Amino acid sequence: MTETEAIALFKCLADKSRLQIVKSLTKEDMYVERLAERLGLTPPTVSFHLKKLTEAGAVESYKSQYYTMYSLKTDVFQTSILEIVQAESDEADLQRERDAAYRQKVLDAFFEYDTLKAIPTQRKKERIVLERLVESFEYDRLYSEREVNAILGAFHDDVCTLRRDMVGERLLDRDTTGYWRVK
Repeated sequence: MTETEAIALFKCLADKSRLQIVKSLTKEDMYVERLAERLGLTPPTVSFHLKKLTEAGAVESYKSQYYTMYSLKTDVFQTSILEIVQAESDEADLQRERDAAYRQKVLDAFFEYDTLKAIPTQRKKERIVLERLVESFEYDRLYSEREVNAILGAFHDDVCTLRRDMVGERLLDRDTTGYWRVK
């Protein structure tokens, strides 16, 4: 189910009468007059709601003798909300572009001639700066504290804060043998 289809379905189900129609159709297929009688609505009102449910892909119709029967499209309702939320957004590319633009804006604000002017106080901005700094470290290589200080010292004087925050953000890890870049 696409994001657009999910939005249409959720909007459609936000109406109490439509939700009652869906609940009735879970028990058995019905025609307009039977649904109207069961729910205490007029047939034109039920027809209007069934049209909306059909457009949203929740209900389908078929002919049985001289009645138009309506049935629930159960496959639509077997998709979990978690699956819908985890599916890639229709605007995913646009969101990535916005993220990249924001990231570049932060980097431009805090770096000048490839040196760090100041350590950001906001955590989200500091994370972006630290992610930029960690690119100076290779994977699968053990660094001594002196090597880490030398690399970070090329960017900013406060190597202790940068080193501590990189470990805290799980960009670098350490033990008694040294430091390494976390994958």
